[in-house]
Amino acid sequence: MTSTQNIHVKSFEKLRPATQLLSELSATPEVSALVSNSRQTIARILSGDDPRFMVISGPCSIHDEKAALEYAERFARLTKELDDKLFPIMRVYFEKPRTTIGWKGLINDPHLDGSYDINTGLEKARKILLRILEMGLPTATEFLDPFIPQYIGDLVCWAAIGARTTESQTHREMASGLSMPVGFKNNTDGNAQVALEAVESAAHPHSFLGVDEDGSVSVVRTTGNPHCHIILRGGRSKPNYDQSSVAEVMEALKKSGCKNRIVVDCSHANSGKQHGKQEIALQEIVNQRRAGNDQLVGIMLESHLHEGNQKIPADLKDLKYGVSITDACIDFSTTERLLKEAHENLGAVAAAV
Repeated sequence: MTSTQNIHVKSFEKLRPATQLLSELSATPEVSALVSNSRQTIARILSGDDPRFMVISGPCSIHDEKAALEYAERFARLTKELDDKLFPIMRVYFEKPRTTIGWKGLINDPHLDGSYDINTGLEKARKILLRILEMGLPTATEFLDPFIPQYIGDLVCWAAIGARTTESQTHREMASGLSMPVGFKNNTDGNAQVALEAVESAAHPHSFLGVDEDGSVSVVRTTGNPHCHIILRGGRSKPNYDQSSVAEVMEALKKSGCKNRIVVDCSHANSGKQHGKQEIALQEIVNQRRAGNDQLVGIMLESHLHEGNQKIPADLKDLKYGVSITDACIDFSTTERLLKEAHENLGAVAAAV
């Protein structure tokens, strides 16, 4: 008989069940408490009950465990100086959406060589998250594949849905069942209405096809996620962190009845994809916040040990240490300066009890 099934599928490889990985690399009670407490703090910041300013900073993507952990150690030391006014969270991104082709992230291709050893990628991702949390740092990531949260979701304090997937029903349904606050980015043309609709959708219960922690295909039924919010990341024609754009989104939120506040991504279209211009966006948001706009509750920075970015070389021995292989980042010394300036300029803000 002529086959009509899986014509373009080369092979299937069994993925280990999430329960196995969670058992092998389990969270300590201290790590679980940090995740839970951090999620509650973020929820309070989004609702306005905690006056601190949320800062999500870290590499565009994680590709080198050693560099990621060095960044985390330095960031953890810095946060101790700032946490009375800021609530720092480390950006720990393992999945990268692609408009056409390219490296899809550490989970998909952990060896950077096109071998797509996803089982190893999941293990590496979980190990890195555990190490960062053990340093006392809350963690943030972007979820792209809807199966991934079963493997690392218990170690994530805040999650993003990217500009290319905010309009996706699958990702809105997934967010409705995620255990942490979730930010939806406006889409790549700058349309924030799409993100607003995503927030509204994810706040409601859904039923959809997914997998459980044993890897069984299941009907997933969710309660809805009350801690979803908008991330402004700019659009193709212009940034959207200016006072007029923010006011427009605030009015749309008010009409929708959404009470959660706004986070601004200082990178991507808000920096014109020029990493040094993240500073301009950050300063503008801090100024608006100082002027009394408490709807702006946080920012995102793409930051690494060293500035710029690089292509993956043919010989991985030529890979520059601490330099992004995806979007260009500001270096850590610039990050430290910007966050200390923001801390000073935000004025006296008492941390919530």
